[in-house]
Amino acid sequence: MPQSSAPRKALGRPPRISREEVIGTARRIVTEEGVDRLTMRRLATEIGSTPMALYHHVRNKEALLVLLLDDYAARALRRPELPAHPRERVVVAAAAIHEALAACPWIVEVLTADDLMSTSALWFVEQIVDGLVGCGLSLEQAVYGYRAIWYYTAGEIVVRTTASRRRADDDRATYREQVFGNLDPDELPRLAQVADRWAPLTAEDTYLDGLRALVAGLLTPR
Repeated sequence: MPQSSAPRKALGRPPRISREEVIGTARRIVTEEGVDRLTMRRLATEIGSTPMALYHHVRNKEALLVLLLDDYAARALRRPELPAHPRERVVVAAAAIHEALAACPWIVEVLTADDLMSTSALWFVEQIVDGLVGCGLSLEQAVYGYRAIWYYTAGEIVVRTTASRRRADDDRATYREQVFGNLDPDELPRLAQVADRWAPLTAEDTYLDGLRALVAGLLTPR
């Protein structure tokens, strides 16, 4: 009986998966469905592999998120031309981080883990710390200053993105809008005076103004 000329399916270990395939598939999952839907088991299924095979590339979900963050930062973070004045260097470097991260919808959930930092972003951190030192702060004070700037930047992105997502999912008045519609002017005169403009005022993009004010405050002698 003649033997079939079709190639036999190879036996043994499944084909190895690449780091690029791991990152690309994980990025698609978090972009389309959110960080909470990304698990090692889900990722292995999507790739057609096993969770054990993934451990050759990442040891757990947190390490995977760091990989995703670093991949995004390497592609999205562009080193700007820095001004000569150290204070302006701080502002420009922080603004560049904000612009890149605010453009990525899933990054918000990753930012809440303070120790997840991309190595591709360290150049920007260096410019901020060095700029603060150049303005007269000690190295320790500059690190504290960077932390304050980072918290402000990450917090602004988290609040703004979460609010935007909530409004997109539900066009009903928010709890805050309902509260501001029923303020007692005798108890809260200033808030009552601005209540009808509170939503549009707080929706304005004032990140740069806030950043400059924060940096100025950090550099004020105490």
